[in-house]
Amino acid sequence: MDCKICAVCSAMCPTPRCPATRRPVRRAVAALALLCGGLAAAPTLAERADRDKPLTLESDRPCTVNLLKQTSQCDGNVVVTQGTLVLRAEKLELRQTPDGYQIATARGSAATPAHGRQKRDGVDEQLDGQALSIVYDGKAGTLRFEGDAVVRRLAGSRTMDEIHGRLIVWDANAEQFSVEGGAATSANPGGRVRAVIAPREPAASQAPLPLQPSSALGERR
Repeated sequence: MDCKICAVCSAMCPTPRCPATRRPVRRAVAALALLCGGLAAAPTLAERADRDKPLTLESDRPCTVNLLKQTSQCDGNVVVTQGTLVLRAEKLELRQTPDGYQIATARGSAATPAHGRQKRDGVDEQLDGQALSIVYDGKAGTLRFEGDAVVRRLAGSRTMDEIHGRLIVWDANAEQFSVEGGAATSANPGGRVRAVIAPREPAASQAPLPLQPSSALGERR
């Protein structure tokens, strides 16, 4: 079996072929460029090419890498970075699809939700959200926030939009959200979706053009 998951390639892949194994990886700053052989072909736009950037995985406690299943499981203040994408969670499972894309499932708790952030393509804005679980699908280009989900669109430190729901899915390719409500709670008896959308800033008004003298006025008598 070709070795594709390389927490530390020099340690885990001393030869081109590796036997299936399970091995803990401590403080897996495992530039899980997770592929000895690289990722899929990249689109030209930087933010949409997050899925084609090297993936770095860090955790406080040991990770378990299963070469046969092409998965990594980490626990304890886990941080995943890939391009502009950053995921933070108590627990995280990373899986590689047969065609070389990454699917990361980050899990938190009510006290410490999973957190995700990604830059929007072509604008100086960030999508920032939290939920009980977050699933990043590198092939589909989606972030799926599920369970007490809150997602904000940030311009610098300013919150432009804020969305609450049971399930929020951000599609980076289509530049759109889909949102579902959840069970009724005391704070939200109807279990309804709630969104706060900031008004678009008006365009700056143009200064009036200065008057120019006309020689034609003096010539007409």
